[in-house]
Order: sequence, then structure tokens, then C-alpha cells
Amino acid sequence: MRVGRQQFWSVGILSVIAVALAGPALAQSNAARSDAVYTVGNYPVDSQAKNAVAAKRKALADGQEAAFHSLLKRVVPVTDYARLKRLAALRSSDFFEGVSVRSERNSSTRYIASLDFSFRAESVRAVLAQEGIPFVEEQAHAVIVVPMVRNAQGAVETGAAARAWERTWRSLDLEHTLTPMDVQKLKPSIDPDTLKKLIDGTGGERILAGEYGQPYVLVAIAEPDATTKRLNVSLTGIDAVGPINLKRSYKIFDDDTSYAMELAAVVGQGVIEGRWKAVKTGTSDDVFGEQVALEARYVSFAQWRDMRERLLELQGVNDVRVETESAQGAGLKLRFPGGGPALATALRSRGLLLEAVGPGWVLRSAN
Repeated sequence: MRVGRQQFWSVGILSVIAVALAGPALAQSNAARSDAVYTVGNYPVDSQAKNAVAAKRKALADGQEAAFHSLLKRVVPVTDYARLKRLAALRSSDFFEGVSVRSERNSSTRYIASLDFSFRAESVRAVLAQEGIPFVEEQAHAVIVVPMVRNAQGAVETGAAARAWERTWRSLDLEHTLTPMDVQKLKPSIDPDTLKKLIDGTGGERILAGEYGQPYVLVAIAEPDATTKRLNVSLTGIDAVGPINLKRSYKIFDDDTSYAMELAAVVGQGVIEGRWKAVKTGTSDDVFGEQVALEARYVSFAQWRDMRERLLELQGVNDVRVETESAQGAGLKLRFPGGGPALATALRSRGLLLEAVGPGWVLRSAN
């Protein structure tokens, strides 16, 4: 059996996300505080022992400890994770409030369950404040997440893969996260052209908002590629922070697409949560990168599609907005750590030339 999601969190999967958070602890009013985030919900445990009773006891003890560390990483900025080493000697039992069972099953030697572990908010706040470790506990406005799967031809799938992708998102702790989520199905009225615009960063957010009746809607698009054995994921739309257009690719090992989907969903939720923490700690520019306004120049729409694809797939590129588009040029804005100079360096390896021209930047293909 592969590593479960609880181990993703306990080893700090968020540290692999391209999100850097810093800054002092946020001063929050009592009204802004949310004790909800001090519960780690829908947490999977799986343990074996010599008998069922021992297996359950071990699962509860190990799960409580891992969930406590997940909680600390939920509220503490990524760049302050090193400070959590000061708390290594803490026992989760000193902060433990209770556990509730969502589902469970067992055999004579194994216990598997999904549990909600709750910890005392005031006690956790006190120890973080005492150690001078920044934390965020205010929850964002809920966002609708629409998981969907597209095949190699760009058509929306409705079979087993689509059901697995939706089920994976629903298995996350959607209620207690800093960025609550409501997973909903793709509405039939959303056509392929709208999805393409969302992926390309050329619009579609207003259509989503109108169809779902609220402005905060994200589409999580998974595209399994059997040839390269990768799961390509686009997270695009508007969350509580603003526009987001993020692309990631995950290796599919041993044809286990479900494992790649689980990792992609965990990382996706972490990115959304990280964006919120960055805003609340006043470090948005440090996290998302500086805004770069550029003009893309090309000889055909085919060349532009190729350039745009290479640009969007570059690690660190965020919040791409294509504002104008014509037969030979496009105006767009995006964010990248280090701004234009750093982006120009990174794009060279992808066959793209970004040059400073006057007050702006011009993007061309090197081919």
C-alpha cells in the first residue's frame, strides 16, 4: 500500500509547494478568530497489531500525534516551519480535546477509519504566541471547487476517473481548513470553450460566477496522459484572494492514477490555503511573485498557443491574465518570483525570449 494522505501532511507536503510565507503574527480580533481550524477533520488512519483492540489503540494514538503536527502546519506559515522544531518536545495529549468517528472498519488485526481530531484552540494559540511563532487562524470566504477530468482530445470525462477525482477532493478536510471549500459538479451549461478560456487564462470567470451564483469558484481540471505517465492539473478561477491560474504535473507511478490524484488534491488545497495565509500576513508579493506586464509577439495563433502553453507550464508562474489578443500580439499580466528579470532567465530553457523594451517586457519564441 502506498503512503497515505496523513503521511503527506505529517512530513510537510506543503513545503514542496512553491509558496513562501513570512511576516509577524497577525493581530486578530476575537470576531476574526475561528476555533474551527483547530479541528483536523476527515483524517485517515490505518494500523495493524496483534488484535483489533491493539490496532485501534495504535491508530488513535498515531493519528492524534500526526493530526496535531498537521494542525501546526495548517496555521503556521511555511517559512516559519523551522521554528516548529522548538515544539518538538510537546505532547499532543496536552492539547487534545476529543475525537469523533466519521467512518471505521476493522478486521481481527487491522483498524481503518476516518476521524476528526479536535485540539484546544486557546492552548495552541498560547504556545505559539509564547514561542513567537506567527500563525493565521481566520478562515477565508468559502470557495466552490469543481473537479473535472479531460481526456487527450479535450473532452470532459464522466466515467471512473472523473468519479475518482471528485471523490478525492471530497475526502479532504473541507470544513476546517483555513480556506473552506464546497465541492460541486460541473454544470452542463459550462461549455468546452469556457473551460479552454479558463485554462488559457483568457477569461471565463464571470461565466462560472453566474452559473454557480457566487464569485468564488475554482475549476480543478485533471488530464491524465498515458503516453508520458503524468497527471496534468490546472487550478483556475477565483478564490478568496483573487484570480488564480496554476498548472502542476504529477508523475503516475505503477499506473496508480488515484495516488497521483490524491497528491494533486492535497497540494491544490495547500496552495489555496497558502495564498490566504500570505494575504493575512501581508506577504502576497513575496509569495506570488512580482507582477509582470508583457506583450507577446508571434506570427500565427498556432505559434501563440505553443508559446502560451510553455509559459503556463513554467513552475512559479501565477495568476496569468490575457487582457488583449490579436493575430500578431497579445497583452498579458502574470506574477513570478523575482519579476521580469527572473522570468526572462527561466524562460530561456523553454525556448522563449523575454526582453525589456522601454517600461515593459516583450515575449517572443526563440525558434
